[in-house]
Amino acid sequence: MGRQLILILGGARGGKSDFAQDLAAQIGKHVLYVATAQAGDEEMERRIADHRASRPGDWTTLEASTGVSGAVAESTRDSQLDVVLLDCLTLLVSKLVLGAVPGSDPDLVDENLARELVAGELNTLLACVSAGDATWIVVSNEVGWGLVPPYPLGRVYRDLLGWANQQVAAAADRVYLMVAGLPVDVKALASPRPGPWLSAAKPHTTSS
Repeated sequence: MGRQLILILGGARGGKSDFAQDLAAQIGKHVLYVATAQAGDEEMERRIADHRASRPGDWTTLEASTGVSGAVAESTRDSQLDVVLLDCLTLLVSKLVLGAVPGSDPDLVDENLARELVAGELNTLLACVSAGDATWIVVSNEVGWGLVPPYPLGRVYRDLLGWANQQVAAAADRVYLMVAGLPVDVKALASPRPGPWLSAAKPHTTSS
């Protein structure tokens, strides 16, 4: 099939991780699973343990909450990979945005710094995808369909994750949206973006 970039989007508990793992297993045997989650409490520890138990035992796991491309390059220097499965972009962006909060007051988040951090990570990540031979599967959440967060940090995070999803989707060969466990091939269904001719066209009028 050759190297591809595949993005899997969806809401919470929509079947993203299960679909991503099934897809990775179909593509190749040598899989690197990049886990961006950190166990900050007992609930997250249980979630991480459940995810770990659901993966094939012969997959390699790399835990990296930031600097993913460098960590992948370092851990795979002497190995041949078929697939890199990044689960998930959601937590990666969250960690980067938190890095733009001075002190402990989330209302003081530096939006410009947060954007720089996310853009820098994303640029190096996409460059890493293009430079290698492995297929990348990136899992991310669609968080823009709910209520607007009532606090600055939440709004900055929502906006930057939405932007990051757009960048990865634009570069991806395939984009799936998970709906109740069912994958919808969004890239195949997407209409072409309007060209310059549309804005220059005269509005249609009818004569009486």
